[in-house]
Amino acid sequence: MLKVGLLGYGKMGKTIERLAPQHGVEIVWRISRENLADREPELLNRAGVVIEFSRPEAAFENVMACLKAGIPVVSGTTGWGHDLPEAEKACTALNGAMIWASNFSIGVNLFFAVNRKLSELMSSRPEYTPAITEIHHIYKLDAPSGTAISLAQDIERYSGRFEGHYLDTTPPRAIENQVPITASREGEIPGTHIVRWAGDTDEITIEHKAHSRTGFAAGALVAAKWLYGKTGIFSMSDVLDI
Repeated sequence: MLKVGLLGYGKMGKTIERLAPQHGVEIVWRISRENLADREPELLNRAGVVIEFSRPEAAFENVMACLKAGIPVVSGTTGWGHDLPEAEKACTALNGAMIWASNFSIGVNLFFAVNRKLSELMSSRPEYTPAITEIHHIYKLDAPSGTAISLAQDIERYSGRFEGHYLDTTPPRAIENQVPITASREGEIPGTHIVRWAGDTDEITIEHKAHSRTGFAAGALVAAKWLYGKTGIFSMSDVLDI
């Protein structure tokens, strides 16, 4: 049975712990803000893989602590992308292993693949313009969501028609050659993402709607089992072979 440590023990950490036995995983330690002083190599090394779901301001140091201790780390914290290249550089230098994903849900990663294909088809269809809408619970700290940013970056890359993305406002505004993202925070919504390509005569819409956090937690456990024993920097596309 794979031994996993949890760095971050909020709602996601608790959901991962609840699902762990179904995936043949044993949770051997849990670190939150209350016991952060326990984040020492001796404790970290009791796990074969660490799953990290914390806060944007804590994620980089959490990931670095795992890499320095020689422990593979699966990170699902969003909002710290500016530090991600440095973490990946350290992972390579330390011959470590890591996966960061804006979303570990298997359904969302299939949705990413559909978005990439649709964006590719739109590379020669200038009559259609894209927009992204994301809706999450009121406790989510970052906006736009990491998932929405990933969708926008794939639109930019695979359509070749856009040079960036931006968080849209009320009233809506338009920035030339950039993908608009609208972010809403409502109630307890786990996560809804909508990509819309609109033209004068019609529009094409794809949507992913999460019913609970279970899909995110299950995907993180699948990723942890896949990462164990490997070296390198990987994505959920590697895990799912898509």
